[in-house]
Amino acid sequence: MTHILVTNDDGVHAPGLFALVQAMRAFGEVEVAAPAVNQSASGHKKTLFNDIPVTDTTLKDGTPALSVGGSPADCVAVVSMGLARHWPPDIVVSGINRGANMGQDITYSGTVTAALEAAIDGVRAVAVSLDNAQATEVEDYAEAARVAQRVVEVALTHPFPPLTILNVNVPNAKRVKGIRLVRQGVRIYNDQLARNAEDTAYRIVGPAPGGVYDTLGTDVWALHEGYAGVTPIHLDMTHHQFMAELAAWNILVD
Repeated sequence: MTHILVTNDDGVHAPGLFALVQAMRAFGEVEVAAPAVNQSASGHKKTLFNDIPVTDTTLKDGTPALSVGGSPADCVAVVSMGLARHWPPDIVVSGINRGANMGQDITYSGTVTAALEAAIDGVRAVAVSLDNAQATEVEDYAEAARVAQRVVEVALTHPFPPLTILNVNVPNAKRVKGIRLVRQGVRIYNDQLARNAEDTAYRIVGPAPGGVYDTLGTDVWALHEGYAGVTPIHLDMTHHQFMAELAAWNILVD
């Protein structure tokens, strides 16, 4: 039987996770471990010096799940080290995130980094995000769940390169035009700093990020054109093309 671990960063009771769990049941047994509370934009945080509370909970249809008082990466880590009913699974699927994770978003994204944590442990992983930050109902995620199902169906039949995941972004549409293989694009952020009402602290606010939409073949372009984008993400962050130029800087000393 195929075994699938579903996780996310929006929280164990998020509608996107529920939609993903239902979609993944088409392939076999689904296990769920997700953050107890919203951990959006937590990045690849791994808790090493504090306790990680883990409790049993159920989704709204009675599906058992682990509620983890830590980051999305913590969710994958704790199940891999003994809390999973079955480890390793055939694949880890993270999402469906409320909001896209394109371009530089991947460094912030708990959705993506949960998948990367699985890749570190040698498990195939897919991250899925919907370009709709206002999605609050399970039905809002129907098309993203359909795309996720298609990508996972194919991913289950192929080995992944080491330390590599698939990052899937789905436009906010009733039906996508198709699925495209794309590279990471460029986001443009509009963050602003605001003082709180008590005048005691600051908060980062501002309109949603935009992007460079006219660069053909990027994740940002794909969503702008109505396509779901699939991007292979690799944990080797070395800028290989820059190595030769960097060597000419005469940094090295014997």
